[in-house]
Amino acid sequence: MLPAGVLRLDTPPARLRAVAFLEGLSYLLLLSVAMPLKYLAGEPMAVRVAGSLHGLLFVWLVVATLAALRRGKPFGFGVRVAVLSLVPFGTFFLESELRADDERWRAREGR
Repeated sequence: MLPAGVLRLDTPPARLRAVAFLEGLSYLLLLSVAMPLKYLAGEPMAVRVAGSLHGLLFVWLVVATLAALRRGKPFGFGVRVAVLSLVPFGTFFLESELRADDERWRAREGR
């Protein structure tokens, strides 16, 4: 048994929540660290590395969101995730909804 407050990745909503957080974090890293390094310090490798990581996490977010839609989440949820993934700090606005979804999933599954 994990202590309270530790993120467990044993449910689909928990995995979506984690990837949404990581994708949002990678976007901020890309915009606030890698892009200034490229354009102000002439260091394009930072964008290549951070951009690749962000791209991988974005694809993972799309896959996790499609899986949520297959589990019965409404189409509007997918649109909201798509739009918020394009806005800096956007995926962080999904946190409370994704946490509540995970708690409902755990209660239904008896975890």
